[in-house]
Amino acid sequence: MKVVLVNGSPHVKGATYLALTEVAKSLESQGIETEIFQLGPHAISGCIGCHYCRTHDKQCVVGDVVNDFSKKMLNYDGFIFGTPVHYAAASGALTSFMDRAFYSAGSLMSNKPAATVVVCRRGGASAAFDQINKYYTINNMLIVGSNYWNSVHAATPEVIVKDAEGLQTMRTLGINMAWILKCIEAGKNAGICEPKREDKIATFFAQ
Repeated sequence: MKVVLVNGSPHVKGATYLALTEVAKSLESQGIETEIFQLGPHAISGCIGCHYCRTHDKQCVVGDVVNDFSKKMLNYDGFIFGTPVHYAAASGALTSFMDRAFYSAGSLMSNKPAATVVVCRRGGASAAFDQINKYYTINNMLIVGSNYWNSVHAATPEVIVKDAEGLQTMRTLGINMAWILKCIEAGKNAGICEPKREDKIATFFAQ
């Protein structure tokens, strides 16, 4: 089993990376393989609503890290998206990335567990946390929690080690994610299949 941890910070080895690393170490201690997927400092375009992905095997018309990620989605059993908090919201890069990844290839993540990690200096963590969780609840995914909301308080990598409760929250998140993955695997081995979905109904209120 393998979990991908997406670093939505422009700083490759910043505070968000260290928070995700703490989760990854906890997952690996439970026998789960991990990969940290870096968005990095490069600009990521938002979705332009062209629907190219609908006819091109879930690939976005913008050929960047979103397509790199989508090609690997089936290799992952669980997903964790990490972000610094910018203006009480997720980073612009992660927001654009998730908009396009979920719109073009979200079905490849359905029925799998997901979690959000947010890192802030002081405030805005819960707003950003709620924002990212909404991607999962519209995509038939299971949200994994911890012993507190999945947040760490740190403005720099040097400070993150001082948030003992935040780091414990990260470790507990990893343990919980591993447990959910093992439960899913045990269920499949026992013959429990993924739920059958109805065809999507779209209601338009103004016609």
